[in-house]
Amino acid sequence: MRATTVEAHHNEIHNNRRSLPDFLQSVNLKYVKLGYHYLMSHLFTLLLIPLIALSLIEATHMSQDEIHEIWLQLQYNLVTVIMGLAFLVFISTVYIISRPRAIFLVDYACYRAPPHLKAPLQRFMKHSRLTGDFDESSLEFQRKILERSGLGEETYVPEAMQYLPPRPSMANAREEAEHVMFGALDALFQNTLIKPKDIGVLVVNCSLFNPTPSLSAMIVNKYKLRGNIKSFNLGGMGCSAGVIAIDLARDMLHVHRSTYAVVVSTENITQNWYFGNKKSMLIPNCLFRVGGAAVLLSNKSSDRQRAKYKLVHVVRTHCGSDDKAFQCVYQEQDDVGKVGVSLSKDLMAIAGGALKTNITTLGPLVLPISEQLLFFATLVARRFFNAKIKPYIPDFKLAFDHFCIHAGGRAVIDELEKNLDLSPVHVEASRMTLHRYGNTSSSSIWYELAYIEAKGRMKRRNRVWQIAFGSGFKCNSAVWEALCDVKPSPKGPWEDCIDRYPVKIVT
Repeated sequence: MRATTVEAHHNEIHNNRRSLPDFLQSVNLKYVKLGYHYLMSHLFTLLLIPLIALSLIEATHMSQDEIHEIWLQLQYNLVTVIMGLAFLVFISTVYIISRPRAIFLVDYACYRAPPHLKAPLQRFMKHSRLTGDFDESSLEFQRKILERSGLGEETYVPEAMQYLPPRPSMANAREEAEHVMFGALDALFQNTLIKPKDIGVLVVNCSLFNPTPSLSAMIVNKYKLRGNIKSFNLGGMGCSAGVIAIDLARDMLHVHRSTYAVVVSTENITQNWYFGNKKSMLIPNCLFRVGGAAVLLSNKSSDRQRAKYKLVHVVRTHCGSDDKAFQCVYQEQDDVGKVGVSLSKDLMAIAGGALKTNITTLGPLVLPISEQLLFFATLVARRFFNAKIKPYIPDFKLAFDHFCIHAGGRAVIDELEKNLDLSPVHVEASRMTLHRYGNTSSSSIWYELAYIEAKGRMKRRNRVWQIAFGSGFKCNSAVWEALCDVKPSPKGPWEDCIDRYPVKIVT
């Protein structure tokens, strides 16, 4: 009888689950205008370059007599020439001073937990049963979620969850945070040979574990960072907070000259495991796993030669003004007072709306002019002239060579592959990261980037799109350009297993 009830409940969830809407079939003109505003802000540079090129071409076709005549005219108008040169110098100086500094990604490191923390699916289910906290219906629900999740047999859960009964104490949560953050930072400092004292900006993001002193203070204390460091600790911002942290670090590097910024993205599981029987709150137990990343950014022009990437764009979308979006990923107590994170059945639809808004703003920044004109022309025709023409779907594969879609779950990856018309190789990094490491929250996009590098696919001038979703509800994008043929860094997360991937995911 119980099995029948569980199966019926699961079928109801499956039938009612809302897929991502076909967001490329409809766009909001307001966000198109915003994207074009960003584009037009660089119009002076775009117009100046061809003007200079045309002037040089015209000069090459002038005869010697014509050049001599111009020189004589300039000698008789010396004041005008000096004023003109002074104006050009002034304009050039204003441009150089006011233009944003280039932000370089020197290197990054992803944490790989020790082997004894691996959680094969059978061991996970056996352990869940032995805790005595879950009824049969909940155990069966978790088993079905795991079978369809896309997770493999080598994901990691924290030390505290390996015990019977589990030990979700504050001390163990701190220990998990230290192992992840310090493990990633040790590898980063070793690979880049950067001294911790050289770090001027520190941004740490962790959504669900925010002790006092903060995680950023733990890092300052561990590595004895300098006293005037600009440190920030972002909490409660979900799986998209990694891109938010990059954006904050970028803003700080635009203000503070010749310095380094470190971004640490992680999540903490120890005190956020759900020990109840509410179905919508059990899903995070099945998907979230241990992981973290540390990223070194620089605004020093001297670092361009050794940097891997240059930051091109960051586009952030926040849908928190809508009540459904605000509550679709919500930490709360269940009916018996046990705390967990509840996922709404509207999550996929809300994620689709947020993504639609985000890419509508991003499109004018990254798409080729031909795609932008076709996209904008059909939009205007449909909006203002009621033309019965099929909406033009921009091809984002013309703008990006690689895609790092947050490995939040199999359904999200499936829907983005379908709606963006991506090929299996474009979502391979996301699928394999989900399989090998599970959902590591905000750090998942860095495991995916490391996968692309480990496969030897990242070539000079390639562009990569990192896109992540998070509670609130938010959708954030970061665009990077490779400055060289990027090779994987030592002690990378795929160093001992890349030859086994890709693997076939059983459906």
